[in-house]
Amino acid sequence: MTVSAVPLSPIASEEEAPVSLWRDAWYRLKRNKLAIFGLIVVTILAFAAIFGPYLTPYDYLSQDLQARNAAPSLHHLFGTDDLGRDVFSRVVFGTRTAFLVAIVVTFIAVLIGLVMGAIAGFFGNPFDRAIMWLTDMTMSVPNLLLVVVINASLKSPISKWMEARYMATLNPFYRETIWVDFMLVFGSMALISWPPYARLVRAQVLSIRSRPYITAAQALGLSNWIIMKRYVVPNALGPLIVSVSAGLGTAMVLESAFSFLGIGVNPPTPSWGNMISDGLRVWQHYPHLLAAPAAVLGLASVAFSFLGDGLNDALNPRGSK
Repeated sequence: MTVSAVPLSPIASEEEAPVSLWRDAWYRLKRNKLAIFGLIVVTILAFAAIFGPYLTPYDYLSQDLQARNAAPSLHHLFGTDDLGRDVFSRVVFGTRTAFLVAIVVTFIAVLIGLVMGAIAGFFGNPFDRAIMWLTDMTMSVPNLLLVVVINASLKSPISKWMEARYMATLNPFYRETIWVDFMLVFGSMALISWPPYARLVRAQVLSIRSRPYITAAQALGLSNWIIMKRYVVPNALGPLIVSVSAGLGTAMVLESAFSFLGIGVNPPTPSWGNMISDGLRVWQHYPHLLAAPAAVLGLASVAFSFLGDGLNDALNPRGSK
C-alpha cells in the first residue's frame, strides 16, 4: 500500500516573516492619518532647513528699499518687510534656525535626562533623592525668569571675551556675535528642558530593574554599568523617543518665544520669533509680516504634536486604548 504525498498548501509552506517591534510600529503609524500628515510636514520643514537657503530666490539679508512692505506676489511669495527683504526667504532661513536650536537643545536635554534618570532609577538612594531634588528645584523655577537671568549675567562677559580674543588674534570667528546668542539659547533652554526626560527615564528604569533578566545578569556577576548599558537603557528608550518627538516642537516654540521677547536669537539672523515680534508692531497695516512666520510656527507645532501622538500610539498600542 502506497501513501501518496499530500502537497503542502502555499499558506502552510510559507514561512511567517518575523515581525519586529519597529516594523509593527511603522505599520500602525501608517494607519494614523494625522501622524502621517505630521511626518510629511516635518519632513518638508527639515528639507527646507537643510536646502532651503540655497533654493530661495533672494538672500535673507538682501535689501530692496524700493520694494519695502510689498504685499505677497509672484516675485515675493510672502511679501517684503520694512527693509525690502524677502519674507519667504527669511521664513525659510528661520526654519533652519528653529531646527538647529530644537535639535541641539533636545539632544543636550535628553542626554542629561537619560544619565540622571538612569542613575536615579537604577542605583536608588542617595542618588535618587539628590537627583530628584535637583529636578524638582529646576522645575520650580519659572522658565522665563531662569533664561532671563542666564542671558543677563552671561551675555555681556562672553561678548567682551570674544571681542578681546578678536583684538588679540584678529580671527573673524570672534566677531560673529551670533554664536553668543546660540550658545546662551542652547544652554539656557537645555537647562530648563532636561527634568521631564529625567523623570521619564527614572520611571522606566524603576520598572525595568526588577525584571528577571536584570536579576539573572546580576547573578552572572555583570557590573552595574554593563547592565545599565546593555539591558536597562535600551529598554527605556521607547517612551523617550515619543517624548523627544514632542520635545522638538516644544523647543521650537520656546526658541520663538524667547526670540520674540528679545532674549533669544537676535536680528539680523532670521528667527520665527523675532519675525513675529517685528510683524506684531505693524500687523494692522502689513498683516503678511505677522501671518507668514506665525502660520509656519503654528504648522510646525501641530505637526510635531500629531507625530508625537502617532508614535505614542504606534509604540505603545496598549496604553493608547
